[in-house]
Amino acid sequence: MSVPITADRENEVVQAAPTQLFIDGEWRDARRGRTLEVFDPSTGRVLTRAANASPEDGWDALKAAEAAQKGFERTPPRERAEMLMNAFRLMHERKDDLALLMTLEMGKPLAESYGEVNYAAEFFRHFAEEATRISGGYQTAPAGGSRFLIHKQAVGPSILITPWNFPLAMGTRKLGPAIAAGCTSVLKPAELTPLSMLALADILREAGVPAGVVNILVTSSAGEVIEPLIRSGIARKLSFTGSTPVGRRLLEQCSEKVLRTSMELGGNAAFVVFEDADLDKAVEGAVLAKMRNSGEACTAANRIFVHSQVMDEFSQKLAERLGRMKTGRGVDEETAVGPMVDARQRDKVAELVEDAVRSGAKVVLGGEPAAGEGYFYPPTVLTGVPEGARMWSEEIFGPVAPLTPFDDEKEVIDRVNDTEYGLVNYVFTESLNRALRVAEQVESGMVGINQGAVSNPAAPFGGIKESGLGREGGDTGIEEFLETKYIGIAM
Repeated sequence: MSVPITADRENEVVQAAPTQLFIDGEWRDARRGRTLEVFDPSTGRVLTRAANASPEDGWDALKAAEAAQKGFERTPPRERAEMLMNAFRLMHERKDDLALLMTLEMGKPLAESYGEVNYAAEFFRHFAEEATRISGGYQTAPAGGSRFLIHKQAVGPSILITPWNFPLAMGTRKLGPAIAAGCTSVLKPAELTPLSMLALADILREAGVPAGVVNILVTSSAGEVIEPLIRSGIARKLSFTGSTPVGRRLLEQCSEKVLRTSMELGGNAAFVVFEDADLDKAVEGAVLAKMRNSGEACTAANRIFVHSQVMDEFSQKLAERLGRMKTGRGVDEETAVGPMVDARQRDKVAELVEDAVRSGAKVVLGGEPAAGEGYFYPPTVLTGVPEGARMWSEEIFGPVAPLTPFDDEKEVIDRVNDTEYGLVNYVFTESLNRALRVAEQVESGMVGINQGAVSNPAAPFGGIKESGLGREGGDTGIEEFLETKYIGIAM
């Protein structure tokens, strides 16, 4: 960001953003004429109104996806790859508008929004490359007499549901492999942050994605609109990113027609600092793992275990580092911590901190919501957080770093694994043997060793236990949208 963002610039970007539903390649109002308000969480004021889909709109979108499926899956892989590369280039050309729009509707600092635009675009480039690498196999049957032909083909029409915290990247992480594999889709973005995904729909249309291949439904009645589509039997795949309770309900709905499912659900990440860790590196890793997106991330460090020998030094360094981070509107250049997405999320963070303090935790930094307009909660550091505190088992989804001491390796591994979640964990140590030993024993789909961020479009993202099913990204991400067909050939 080279120049300050003015109110006129904000209004220009919002007014230019699409706000209608995107169905069968066209922009249209909701059938019942309903709209919903989109808010700026840094002020609490309304940015604009967006079309609010009804069940009838949902059926229109799914029928459009169904009608487009046969033709699209026969599109040559190179053509699908070119569509994604066109979208990749357009996203970079429009990154200024995309980043500002994201900051206005979600609240994150503008520098982070630019980072997300780049990250989101990479999923299109990565899966453009994967589109041309879909492969099968041919082999002689072990007993002879026949041949095995292994063919990969598109799963079919897919329902994609994305969350509000990464409104652009969570969409490209699903749309990239779907388009690469030849699947049409109906995508429902979060009602809190629909504008980023509607802007992406316009990019995909311009990139050459055919009508009906991608359909975008914004709705405040997700159950009413989406559940019938899941139960219809027309859709053959559901990919969902969101909370574990909602994921469970969706899995029940998918069971009726036995839909393929990908679930990226809740997390309760542990961040472990051993006594031999480089503390400066560990502090910077904790800032990244805890404060990215103001803590509103499923990968955020939710439980920070620090060896008792270095607890005092680490907590002091972390508090000093977080204390220098300015809280404010994301469009301000010095802002490092934006608002919570809405009042409910801010109030939940406050409740979790109050509960921890009542349980015996000590506030080292922060500890109370910020006064004034917007949904701000300042960076907070707590020490001595007992394991009976609510935040030990609930996702904080805010800029709160709860620290607790430990004394030996086995103890901390047991405590790390004492959760129903298993998305990601972080380990800081200068011992390679210990790092690998602990990484193999902690129960999570991903582990960061001496780094506070693990997400990468070229790596498989996903969890175990109640943190989800399947993987997104990497060379496995496209497999979630492909069926394997075995063809036996008599010789």
